[in-house]
Amino acid sequence: MIDQRLINYMHEELQRTPLEFKRYMYDKILWHDRLVGLVGPRGVGKSTMVKQYLLQSNVDNDWMYVSADHSYFNDHSLSEFADEFMKDGGKHLIIDEIHKLPNWSQTLKEIYDSHSQLQVIFTGSSILDIKKGMVDLSRRALIFEMQGLSFREYLTLYHKISFPVYSMTEILEQKIKLPIDFHPLPLFRRYLKEGYYPFSHLPGYDIRLQQIISQTIEVDIPAFAGLNQSTTRKLKKLLSVISSVAPFKPSVLHLASELKISKNDVSEYMLYLEKAGMLAQVRDDTHGMRGVGKVEKVFVDNTNLMYALVSDTPNIGTQRETFFFNQMRVNNDVMTSKKGDFRINDYVFEVGGKNKGWKQISEEKKGIVVKDDIEFGQRGVIPLWHFGLNY
Repeated sequence: MIDQRLINYMHEELQRTPLEFKRYMYDKILWHDRLVGLVGPRGVGKSTMVKQYLLQSNVDNDWMYVSADHSYFNDHSLSEFADEFMKDGGKHLIIDEIHKLPNWSQTLKEIYDSHSQLQVIFTGSSILDIKKGMVDLSRRALIFEMQGLSFREYLTLYHKISFPVYSMTEILEQKIKLPIDFHPLPLFRRYLKEGYYPFSHLPGYDIRLQQIISQTIEVDIPAFAGLNQSTTRKLKKLLSVISSVAPFKPSVLHLASELKISKNDVSEYMLYLEKAGMLAQVRDDTHGMRGVGKVEKVFVDNTNLMYALVSDTPNIGTQRETFFFNQMRVNNDVMTSKKGDFRINDYVFEVGGKNKGWKQISEEKKGIVVKDDIEFGQRGVIPLWHFGLNY
């Protein structure tokens, strides 16, 4: 028999799960595969999504939702529980926050290999693949990665203003249609400060965001990368240094000297912070693929984190570039450009305010000026907020 505590916990969690709004990833996940993983930074809504899927399915004795940090697993193994669930007639097991369990990848492999009739859906931190275990598991599992709210999702969730998802081609061709009497710029400013995470409507958003930063650096990264406390302090300092000067072309030697660590450690720590959703690294187009070229620019991951990490209002130019990269990276390979700020396919983008000119990209056949503080664009000039409708 399944422990009654777990059954009670599942129903309490499901009762608190809203169904009105679903994230952009909901319809992209191949939910029916035997082993499905949903990963992403803390706070982007992974747990809510898997519970929504359970509620939309037939909730009966075939289904079970558990969280890996439940006290039940202090005295029982996940393998044990899966065996018991199967014997009880269970067919669909959802495991939230799988990274809270030791040897999670080995356990999932054992469950997958031992129970061919059991479907498992799990969520976890976006830094799960730091360790080899995730690589091995990926041969069995379909892994999907989720980011925070797009500006489009923010408008729908908090202001009941609906836009379809626009492709980059549609955005460049000025296909955006505004609702009557809708003026996006005031809401766009609010989004930059407090709209990226799905809990921004809750009291104490700033405090919650600080907690996410602390938990990510003090708990998540050390757990997966095997770091000690002194290294955690260096991670904090590295994030602080980068947030004060981003975007910048990383000088490994300078950062190594500043933190009193080796050059190799600098690159490794920055990768940890990137995987955990704290930093964003933009690479050049050396190989024409995202994540392959040399790192040319480093940003704080999103504009909400910028506000949380700096004592003053973040530089508006940096906010604009951060927003553009953050929103467009989900569906596009965004790389640096020698002439403009970014390159996507054959297009070169120069991002700035409403007075931004063409000078820097005048020689580019497919140059696009992206302007903040405007509602509508014209040929070759696109409002910055339009790029928040891409997912």
